[in-house]
Amino acid sequence: MNEERHNGSAIAILTGRSIIGFASGNGNGTVFHGFDPQTGHACGPAFTSADAEDIDHAVGLAAIAAPKWAKVSGTARAEFLRAIASRLATIALPLIERAHLETALPEARLEGELARTCHQLRLFADAVQEGSWVMGRIDRGDPKRTPTAKPDVRSMLRPLGPVVVFGASNFPLAFSVAGGDSVSAWASGNPVIVKAHPAHPGTSELVGHAISECVHSYGLPEGLFSLLFDVGISVGQALVKHPLVKAVGFTGSHAGGRAVMDLAASRGEPIPVFAEMGSVNPVFILPRALEARGEQIVSGIYASFTLGAGQSCTKPGLVFIPEGNASENLMRHLEALVSAAAPFSLLTAGIRNAFTRACDDRRRRADLRTVIAERDDQSHDSLRVGAALLETDVKTFLSRPELSEEMFGPATLLVTHSDKAQLVEIASMLKGHLTATVHGTEQDFQEFVELIQILETKVGRLVFNGYPTGVEVCHAMVHGGPYPATSDGRSTSVGTQAIFRFSRPVCFQDCPDQLLPPELRNENSLGIWRMVDGAMTREAITRSH
Repeated sequence: MNEERHNGSAIAILTGRSIIGFASGNGNGTVFHGFDPQTGHACGPAFTSADAEDIDHAVGLAAIAAPKWAKVSGTARAEFLRAIASRLATIALPLIERAHLETALPEARLEGELARTCHQLRLFADAVQEGSWVMGRIDRGDPKRTPTAKPDVRSMLRPLGPVVVFGASNFPLAFSVAGGDSVSAWASGNPVIVKAHPAHPGTSELVGHAISECVHSYGLPEGLFSLLFDVGISVGQALVKHPLVKAVGFTGSHAGGRAVMDLAASRGEPIPVFAEMGSVNPVFILPRALEARGEQIVSGIYASFTLGAGQSCTKPGLVFIPEGNASENLMRHLEALVSAAAPFSLLTAGIRNAFTRACDDRRRRADLRTVIAERDDQSHDSLRVGAALLETDVKTFLSRPELSEEMFGPATLLVTHSDKAQLVEIASMLKGHLTATVHGTEQDFQEFVELIQILETKVGRLVFNGYPTGVEVCHAMVHGGPYPATSDGRSTSVGTQAIFRFSRPVCFQDCPDQLLPPELRNENSLGIWRMVDGAMTREAITRSH
């Protein structure tokens, strides 16, 4: 691997080739480029999609690495994850420069995203080093029990095998090559093959080389990590169908996630797909909160739905507000903010086209009032768009299910309602979302408790008197939700609970102590928390009691 110096730090020179273990891809596939969203110009170098041989090679190496990595201690896995974080911090300047070039996301936003990426690497490192995440359970045998003896039964979580991760367009760092899916898969003992997103290939390659260096320098199995490029969907399809792949992590559109789910289910051996597929993230402004701090709430909603040009899975795309003079004034305040907004650069031509089509469709509707800010650059190549504010009433909203669909970009829909019964009806008809937000006073919350109880069944995270954008990476976070927000509402893609997605319980009955994994042996040399005969303890135990 060739390197160059950047402000004193050695960074990999971009090659445009896939990274397969410690080698480069064949370079025989389709050639493509990354693009600067602000100018529409191609960014060098040229990148080459992986071919069938590259795919087989990457998956084969991962299959060889899987049993080896599964046996590596939590301490060694933690060292690897921390090493990646340190290496990414070392190349922060060139990495952020390249990510800004390929996404037009503000450098300050990318600095925060890199910090989040490094934080989640270290957070998972702490979790796997401590080790109790494996959920060790021991029920000791009782040979004297009648009428039949009780066997000794022990179980814990074990890794699945090679995991395919799809990089996300809107988070080039935190949900891509070294993002939460990859980190949680490595932490739980699985090799990872990343299908890079074509919107930011240079950023992906820089991160990929950083990871590969860490795998090599720590003497870890070569197949622990590979990075495959593709400008289309063929590489992703081939990876999902490969018989040696055991699970998939996906962040993207509902159409893309659904296609991956269906493909994985159609295999001779179906595999789990953990897909985060977007959300409209409804916001409910309750009456007393509207009176007390309505302008503050509306300004916060504007900042939230335009953050990152509205290209966030937690963007508030629906806002429910009581009708009346107070709400009229606040809606006009929001309209003024939207009208005065500078144009926003979207990530890709596909995202821009979908957003402009959605805006044009809504402009033509008589039952919607639209305020769409003009963009200053009308050239065909520009990815710049104006923010959009849509307004309607609850009757129209309830009669037109398509109004609940996500508009990926800087847009939100205001829906006015007249009473609590209408809010309850709205909440009951909602599909699954990642978040729901409620602005209220203490009295509001007491009066609208039924609304909150319904929302709990519709989302993975309930936000009170805040805004859904900005997902804290911590142990308790849930970034998931009922379908169609995700493929499996029982999981999360952010926070250490994400580790459970890529593992399965394995039970050992009457197994000799020396053959058990260290986490289940009597001595508990790792000092982890385990459930022994129904009680949590870190103590060593005897075989029977």
